[in-house]
Amino acid sequence: MFFISAYLVLLICCGLCLYRVGRGPTAADRATAIDIFGIVVLCFTALLSLKTGRAFYMDIGIAWAIISFIGTIALAKHLEGRGFDE
Repeated sequence: MFFISAYLVLLICCGLCLYRVGRGPTAADRATAIDIFGIVVLCFTALLSLKTGRAFYMDIGIAWAIISFIGTIALAKHLEGRGFDE
């Protein structure tokens, strides 16, 4: 019962994040929504790892978090108008 309710909450969070990505009034709002979406995906993989007992789901989540962090930093630099090497 815990996992089902947690999955439902995460699905609602995914829907809200996708709504903000689509309707965000500014690019910063969209970037924040994409970052939060990455965190929600990380939560999905953590719950899946807990439920199945398989550790590679956590590896997928950690890789997703690293890529999401790097993407957010790159997008923030782009929005500021700076290059990637500054």
